[in-house]
Amino acid sequence: MEATFKIWETSRKKYLELIENYSLEQLNKIPQGFSNNLVWNLGHIIVSQQGLVYRLSGLAVNVSDEMTNKYKNGSRPTCDTTQEEVDELKRLLFSLMEQTKEDYANGKFTTYNEYTTGTGFHLASTKEAIEFNNYHEAIHLGFMMNIRKFI
Repeated sequence: MEATFKIWETSRKKYLELIENYSLEQLNKIPQGFSNNLVWNLGHIIVSQQGLVYRLSGLAVNVSDEMTNKYKNGSRPTCDTTQEEVDELKRLLFSLMEQTKEDYANGKFTTYNEYTTGTGFHLASTKEAIEFNNYHEAIHLGFMMNIRKFI
């Protein structure tokens, strides 16, 4: 898992680098032809990781229901995200990653409710969910790199 966690950490650093180059207005802009914005993608990867890894392991997620509903799969931005919310997402980007790594090392994940993702990946364990999460986050980083061309 060391390599998986290293990839994840590198990916999260790229997310932070990307969003720090834009104003709040730019982070909230939904370009024509897109259904979301830069900040929604950031919130989405945080919420999705918690669902894939914690919820499907039968554990409580470490984000609020409000945040989950705002950024879950199938949601769309309905209002601008505030600077305070962006700052919270930036904090969670790393604190939840560190929490997951610690919980994994301490054997907190003992069961997993198997799940097939919308992209057809069958996840049968927490380890597979963490590995799939890197794939999912890479997809959204690609979306963000595309969105930034239009803001």
